[in-house]
This record gives sequence, C-alpha cells and structure tokens, in this order.
Amino acid sequence: MFPENYFIYMQLIIFYFITPGPPRVVIVSNTINYGLRKSVWTAFGDISANFVQASLVTFVIGSLLIDNPDIYVYLKWAGIFYLSYLAYETLTLKIKKAEIKNKVFRSNLAMYRDGFVVAGLSPKALVFFGTIFLTFINFEKNVISQFLILIFTWMVLDFLSLMMYGLAARKVALWLKGNPRTLNTISACVLIVIAIYVAVTQSF
Repeated sequence: MFPENYFIYMQLIIFYFITPGPPRVVIVSNTINYGLRKSVWTAFGDISANFVQASLVTFVIGSLLIDNPDIYVYLKWAGIFYLSYLAYETLTLKIKKAEIKNKVFRSNLAMYRDGFVVAGLSPKALVFFGTIFLTFINFEKNVISQFLILIFTWMVLDFLSLMMYGLAARKVALWLKGNPRTLNTISACVLIVIAIYVAVTQSF
C-alpha cells in the first residue's frame, strides 16, 4: 500500500533537511576535524536513530509521547548537554599543522555514536515522527508497507543532505587547513550556539 500524499511528504522532509539543526552541525564539525570519509559513519548513526524513533512512535509509544509532552523536554536537555560535551571535546583536540589527510584518529564507532545520540535525543525529530509522520500513514490499510516506504525515503534523503553538508564542510576545512586550531574553535562555537538556540527556542 503506497502512502497517501507521498509527494507532499517528500517536499516537507526536503524542507526539513535543508534547515540547519544539531545533526547537521555535528557532521560539519566531524568532517572538518576528521574528514568526510569518517563522517559517513556519523550520517549512518543519524539515520539509524531516526529509524528507531519512527519505529517506536509508529508501533509502540506514539500515543504516550503525544499525551506526555514532558518527555520531549527531558530529551531536549539531554541533547543540549551532549552537544556541549562535543563542543568541549572538539575545542580540546590537539591537531598538528598538517595536511587534511593527517587528521586525529577517531574510531568509526565513536563517529557513529555522535550521529546516533544527537539525532536520537533531538526533540525536533521526535516531534516530527510523533505528529506529522503519523498523519501520512493510513492505519486502516497495510501499515508496515506504508511505514517502510516513508522511513526509507526519509533515510535516503536525510543521508544525502548530510553528505551535502559534509562536502561543504570539507571545502571549508581545505581552505583553513593551515590553522587547525581555528577549525576546532569554529566547530566548538557553532555547537555551543546550536545548543543555546535549542535551549532558548524549543518549547513543547
């Protein structure tokens, strides 16, 4: 069963992905500090978290989240604290002046964890899945097929948009490669700004 209003859904999520948010900032920061190839794992973590969120909302806890908006507040602050931790970690990196290929090593699992945790704790994504996402599913028909079409569309477009942010970040990294401390400072500041923005503006 094909989801109703599928093309409206596509337009909506494309606009959603264009808008900067914590996952985009994290992949930009990781690309600048560790390279685009490593940041692919951050993108995988992001879309994995979104798959888990969408699954839980659709099949398990959708009504619970809607009836208990305080859950979004707890996730919001957990995400803010993790962004602040990433900013501190980025600012304290010790990188020698060198070519981009000689970046500090970080495991793929750690990169994956960044994407998964930041996306998983994002109230913005959870609100989307808990409200808008569900409206595109007709629960009187084949729910699983509709869900799979919607979530895999999301994952593909999300991954592509993250890679676009990563490519743009790599250009910036190449431009600033002679001063790695500047890269760290910019990345950390942006993460802190996003954390403050989320704290001040997102209410549920």
